[in-house]
Order: sequence, then C-alpha cells, then structure tokens
Amino acid sequence: MTEIMPIPAASVAGMIFSLILSFALPIGLLVFLRRRTGVKVTVFLIGGATFFLFAMVLEQLLHTVVLSAAGEALTANIWLYALYGGLAAGLFEETGRYVAMKFFLKKQLSRQSALMYGAGHGGIEAILVLGVTSINNLSLVALVSSSGFDSFLSMLSLEESKTLIQGLSVLWTTPSWQFYLGGIERILAVALHIALSVIVWRAVTDRRISFFLLAIGLHFLVDSVSLAAAQFLPLVLVEGLILVLTALTGAIAVRLYREAE
Repeated sequence: MTEIMPIPAASVAGMIFSLILSFALPIGLLVFLRRRTGVKVTVFLIGGATFFLFAMVLEQLLHTVVLSAAGEALTANIWLYALYGGLAAGLFEETGRYVAMKFFLKKQLSRQSALMYGAGHGGIEAILVLGVTSINNLSLVALVSSSGFDSFLSMLSLEESKTLIQGLSVLWTTPSWQFYLGGIERILAVALHIALSVIVWRAVTDRRISFFLLAIGLHFLVDSVSLAAAQFLPLVLVEGLILVLTALTGAIAVRLYREAE
C-alpha cells in the first residue's frame, strides 16, 4: 500500500492562495470596472452565464459524443487531440461571446462593456476551474489530516484503501510551487478572455466577420499549443508560451480598442 506522507505546508498555502485568487480576481475586476466605467453588473453576469452555457454545457456535450465515437484514435494522438481541443474551445467560446454581444448586450454594447463581459467570462471560469479544484484539494487535506482518517481506512478493503491513498497521493507528490502556478495561470486566462472579448466586440460593432475569425484563431492557437506543449515541455515553459500568446492577443486587442476611441 502507498505510504501516507505529510502534506507540505507550502502546498497547503499554495492551495489557499489559488482559492483566494480564484474569487478575488473576478470580484476585484467587477468592482474596479464598475467604478471606473459605470458598466452594469449584468454585463459581467452575462459573460459568466455565456461561458457556463457554451463551454461547460454545450462544448462538454460535444466532447462526450466525439470522444465516445473516436476513443483512443483521438486521445492517443496528442497532435490530433490538441487540434481538436483548441478548435472546439475556440468555436464554442467565441461563438458564445459573439451571440451574447450581438443579441443580449446590443443596447449597452461598448468597449467598456467588452471589458466587463470578458471579466465575467474569464472570472466564472476561474471560480469553476481553479476555485472548485482548490476547495476539493483543501477538503482532501482536511480528510488526510483528520484524526479519524485511519479509522476510516480500516473500514475499507485493502484494495479500496490502496486505490484511495493512490488518488490522495497527489497532495504530497505534487511540487508545492505548482499549486501557486494554478493561480498565475488563471490570471493569464482572464486576461486572454478580456482581450478576446474586445476583438469580438469589434466584430459585432463593425460587422466584420474577419475579427470574429481572428478571435477563434487566437483562442485555438493558445489552447492547442498549450495542450501539445504540456506533453513535451516543463510546466514553467508551457506557462511561458501561454504568456507570450496571451501578450500577443492582448496587443491586438489594445490596438482595436484604441482605434475605436
């Protein structure tokens, strides 16, 4: 049976850091943009709702169908899987962004509302992805550290105990710094969503399909590159690539944002 090891305090601190950031970042952006731009909170909520519907519901339905049909023919080939994952994310999220802006924000669509929308879109992702993961991790820490954990294990069969402990071993085998990196990654993701929202805003206001396709392409590039690179490069270098691609997307968005002044 895998030995139960103590969970480093630095790892627990990283989980707490990521949990706080996952909520503080979207809430902080909401308050800041509300005060600076006067854009309604409903724009933020529409961004969050759109992400949930298009990324967490519709896109996941597609994954269920495609992965059940393709199976290992897709998942075993990292290049095909990266292309598929990046394309699916780009199509669903940017289409959702376009639909929300064109039909639900048309009376209050402005460059400021594009920022607020992006904060909501990326903010709810931070909460659902990083926040929920951090809560789960901290719950597992509490379970492993509790005085009744040994008694709980004694009620399980040897095989069940082994499986459980192997699953929990991520808490003490993962390097502590990686728990902090999750928070940094979310900052980049939110920045990317804000930038993409500005690009799609220009697609809607200027009626330029090319800007919409640009947003899909940039989203596809970031996701596919990060998926493929994670198989060959250290995690820090992968995050470095994401930083570069996010900065590129941000530079394009800043230019489009200023052109509308």
